[in-house]
Amino acid sequence: MKEIRADAAAVPVPAASRGALGDYLSLTKPRLNLLVVITSAAGYYLGAPPAATGLVGVPMIQAVAGTALVAAGAAVLNQVAERDTDALMRRTRGRAIPDGRVAPAEARLFGIILSAGGLTLLAALPQLVTAGLASLTLLLYLAVYTPLKRRTSLATLVGAVPGALPPLIGWTASHGQISIGGAALFAILFLWQIPHFMAIAWMYRDDYAKGGFPMLTVVDPSGRRAGRHAVIYTAALIATSAVPAVVGVSGDVYLVTAIGLGAGLLWLAIRFAATRTDRSARHLFYASISYLPVLLTTMIADRL
Repeated sequence: MKEIRADAAAVPVPAASRGALGDYLSLTKPRLNLLVVITSAAGYYLGAPPAATGLVGVPMIQAVAGTALVAAGAAVLNQVAERDTDALMRRTRGRAIPDGRVAPAEARLFGIILSAGGLTLLAALPQLVTAGLASLTLLLYLAVYTPLKRRTSLATLVGAVPGALPPLIGWTASHGQISIGGAALFAILFLWQIPHFMAIAWMYRDDYAKGGFPMLTVVDPSGRRAGRHAVIYTAALIATSAVPAVVGVSGDVYLVTAIGLGAGLLWLAIRFAATRTDRSARHLFYASISYLPVLLTTMIADRL
């Protein structure tokens, strides 16, 4: 056993317990959930009245925590539903459920508790639309997107909807309603996911084929359709990313940055569509990861 310190007391923690805690944490997809925290917090800040944007209080923490818990619960329940197909794919067979480290029934209960806790936090906010959007996220992700993944490549577009809702949830928590600014944040997240997912789908196309997922790169092994999707949605992203500046959510510095970032991402999407290599897909993937935090940071900074 190894000792860890909590405050001044040393508490012995068995290695098996530490492993179990790590397995349960991995089920929540913490790296993906970090994106949920960032986008929901950005949505809350940008949706707040200008006089209140400098304050990070209990309502903001409550909104962000609730959104993160709902997203974590959805991730756990999704892995319970897909445990058989996860076991078939190299990149997912080491996950806690298919590897047998966490029982499906225990994971299901864990996911339900997380989701219920998140919805409870959001329902306690004055804005009922916020909890409604979080409930819609769960419904679309688990009841629509998850089963559709085995049936059609269009599931990627369906899955992008709940993926784009966290900033809108944060927006409504501070703004009180859905407006053009919140809708723009939703649209930016929705469009951004497509080139990001197309790059992933190409890099792991063999794995998706083994798992029986009809991703666009599986039904069209040439990659031409995936490349077209990456280019079209990235081009639409450039135009949509200008909306926050147009409606006064952010300013001119953000506008210039958004156009520049979008142009760079579009160039990489075009190169991926033209070459359809693992290297060009990786470049597009990593650029898409960098794009979003830089865009949101600039949007917020230009409002200070």
